[in-house]
Amino acid sequence: MTKKKDKELLQIEDLTKYTAIENLQYSPNGTCLAFQTGIADTKKNNYHRDVWLVKDGTAKQFTSTLNTTVVLWDDDSHLIVNRTKEDDEPGTTNLYRIGVDGGEASPFMKLTFPLVGLKKVSKGCYAAVGVIDANDADAYKDDEKTRKEKLEAKKKDADYQVIDEVPYWFNGQGFINKNRTALFLVELKPELTVKRLTAPSVKVGAVCVAEDKVYYTTSTVDPRTSRFDKISVFDTKTKKTSSVYGKMKYSINELFFMNEKLYCIASDMKEYGVNETGNICEVGKDELTMIVDPLRQLHDGVAGDTYLGGGKSKVVNDGKLVTLATNYDHVEIWKYDADFNKTVLFDEQGTVFCVDSVNDKIAYVRSTEDTLQEVYEMDLNGENIKQITHVNEEVLRDKYIAKPNVINYTSEGLDLKGWVLLPKDFDKKKKYPAILDVHGGPRGIYSNMFFHEMQVWAAAGYVVFFTNIKGSDGRDDEFADIRNDYGGTDFKNLMDFTDAVLEKYPNIDTKRMCETGGSYGGFMTNWIIGHTDRFCCAASQRSISNWISFSFISDIGLYFGPDQNGCKGLFSEEDVEKMWNHSPLKYADNVKTPTLFIHSDEDYRCPLPEGMQMMQALAYKGVETRMCIFHGENHELSRSGKPAHRIRRLTEITNWFNEHTK
Repeated sequence: MTKKKDKELLQIEDLTKYTAIENLQYSPNGTCLAFQTGIADTKKNNYHRDVWLVKDGTAKQFTSTLNTTVVLWDDDSHLIVNRTKEDDEPGTTNLYRIGVDGGEASPFMKLTFPLVGLKKVSKGCYAAVGVIDANDADAYKDDEKTRKEKLEAKKKDADYQVIDEVPYWFNGQGFINKNRTALFLVELKPELTVKRLTAPSVKVGAVCVAEDKVYYTTSTVDPRTSRFDKISVFDTKTKKTSSVYGKMKYSINELFFMNEKLYCIASDMKEYGVNETGNICEVGKDELTMIVDPLRQLHDGVAGDTYLGGGKSKVVNDGKLVTLATNYDHVEIWKYDADFNKTVLFDEQGTVFCVDSVNDKIAYVRSTEDTLQEVYEMDLNGENIKQITHVNEEVLRDKYIAKPNVINYTSEGLDLKGWVLLPKDFDKKKKYPAILDVHGGPRGIYSNMFFHEMQVWAAAGYVVFFTNIKGSDGRDDEFADIRNDYGGTDFKNLMDFTDAVLEKYPNIDTKRMCETGGSYGGFMTNWIIGHTDRFCCAASQRSISNWISFSFISDIGLYFGPDQNGCKGLFSEEDVEKMWNHSPLKYADNVKTPTLFIHSDEDYRCPLPEGMQMMQALAYKGVETRMCIFHGENHELSRSGKPAHRIRRLTEITNWFNEHTK
């Protein structure tokens, strides 16, 4: 009898072997599905992307030597891709057109601005969104010599930065002072012509195309009104622009055209603030009419660390809207018909990252408790599900993957759910160290999806537990609303969950319990160490420690800080008191827990000083502390940071836990 092979333990470095799948796009006739993969290049310490094609249900790699991403289908047999090379001219975008039946990629168009998105309007006519400098809005018209001269001039000024508006920086984009997203009309015949359609004073957001018309949203850079959007339309035949919705009353996130009507996802943010769920609204002349309150966010809200980019969260197919929806502890696929009656097409555990649909097919990327991202396809009615790709199966083959064990518990009158991962060969007679992991957001969720860092810790002998507390996504706005209650109900939920886990698994060593979290989870880590000593150590990642300073330095601080603390403004004594009362820094004098701080110097969402303040407060008190700062990384360090940095981050945290649980 052959002996069963023993499962290998997952290692930190395994994350560099995972393949990320992004940007699913069907060809117009549905005979071909394109997507791109992202794989870590450990030698260059970055990521390499290739295009794949699915034809007749079989997926094959389409490009290999190029660093290429999918832009759009030009027709049924030609794909437009963005190919990036080290010698590309800075600030330009080089697009190529390649036939799916073979042949070399041929230059398609060179755009003299960084491209954000491209949509086809008609043959030879495209709507492009690109980045411009408001002080030099027509730089895209410059010849090559002038562009080089301006680039050299910028290099001379590289030692200083001028800012005269807010936000002056944005996470993942760096300093954005005077940067705007502009709408361009791109026409190929009789020759390539590019024309900017929007003023340098506004930023373009959502864009959709229908019947030779380009619909788009714009917002201002005024911090008091930047959350509100207008809708305009450009007619590519008459070359005229007109207003569709000109009132500044709603935050409009998406536009789509269905059954000859324009719709949007919009929220007035009056009842539940900036995190309020958007409604599906019909767009009329200066009027938005609510059609559906979905009661759920129509996108993927699951936190994870094994993906890089995304793709579409919704698509219109044959007069029907196919959309992702975050529901409780997983992501589903919903379909709305012409009358907006909802059908749940897919509701299995795990998460769905992106979706596309054409004719009678839906393609989606999914991950489960023991699988990484793969492409699946099903009928438009949700039947006949088939797995298309198998790009990640080998990397997890013969690895020990801890199964999420469900913990149902009650806290503060709420029915809540969490999970526990157990080490390999878990023995109820032994004592184990444990780790509580808190998700970000706060409007995010944990799912029973494969989460690399947690699986690494389980493989290293830790009991790992995680949950969705009040403030999390997946339920209605009332459940997600913790404004003016940060550190209140959410903290009690976490402590009650910890108690429930200890009751179910009494062999957890209560003297060797660790805690960690990032973003909102970093805020909560800072809060926890100031309000309890039950954890032997903690790791605070990309955190908030002081709501007052956060509100004045974060890229979203001016609206997010006061909104989440239930403030009317930023300057009144009452507002300052509210923000300080919810700031972990206020309670730093209570801290006894050894704490590691992980931060990135280009994190403009939760800027570096937030971690520094808390770390220095602990050092002043004589509490053991350590800070690891990653240069050139931003808020996405754990998800899309450079491979070596992601490994070092997880190594730092794991070593910290190991040292304090010996």
